[in-house]
Amino acid sequence: MTDFWIILIPFLGTALGAACVYFMKDSISPMTERALSGFAAGVMVAASVWSLLIPAMEQAAEMGKYSFVPAAAGFWAGILFLLLLDHIIPHLHNHGTEAEGPESKLKRTTKLILAVTLHNIPEGMAVGVTYAGWINGNTAMTMAGALALSIGIAIQNFPEGAIVSMPLRAEGMSRNKAFIYGTLSGIVEPAGSVLTIILASYLIPSMPYMLSFAAGAMLYVVVEELIPEMTAGKHSNVGTIMFAAGFSLMMALDVALG
Repeated sequence: MTDFWIILIPFLGTALGAACVYFMKDSISPMTERALSGFAAGVMVAASVWSLLIPAMEQAAEMGKYSFVPAAAGFWAGILFLLLLDHIIPHLHNHGTEAEGPESKLKRTTKLILAVTLHNIPEGMAVGVTYAGWINGNTAMTMAGALALSIGIAIQNFPEGAIVSMPLRAEGMSRNKAFIYGTLSGIVEPAGSVLTIILASYLIPSMPYMLSFAAGAMLYVVVEELIPEMTAGKHSNVGTIMFAAGFSLMMALDVALG
């Protein structure tokens, strides 16, 4: 457990991104937001495939040609879990005009924070289940693999932290408060990692399902929010190029370190 700090790396990425309120303008240009969303989407898709779905099928290899079953089942469970959270938690996406989820009297800024916090849940789970597999002696999971996933998610959390704190600043919030709220939007990641590690320690046989569950939840976020954001407007090609950059970087990290 001496390497427990690995699960805190993504949270650090969020905090550094939120700190952009101290040295950037009070708003991010639409083209920059598309680029950041595209990069984050690319990282998450690559992480879902190389760090989660492929290991899930490798761990179910004894099932032969049916080794895809745990991965497919967990994947759909992750999709449905995020779909459920989308419907029961009031939240507002960046640039959104109507809040999603049940009606509430929460402030607009609170709903903006909840939207990002909601989508950080699967990332924390992904790091947690990978780390849990390693500490429990799963030969398919390594410390380097857990580290690669943490670094990849931290890199894509940097723009996410900025995308949270900068709009809050633009809404009139002070720089300090915008930084604090932007940082706190990522606290669910280490919390989710710890919870997943605890559960995985007691449910080792379910590891393939947990890996693919995290993958499904992450891909839900990509398709539901990040892809629409990265392709919006006349600069959609920028988002696509940054998607490819993020995908390539995460793929390289996973193969080189994993």
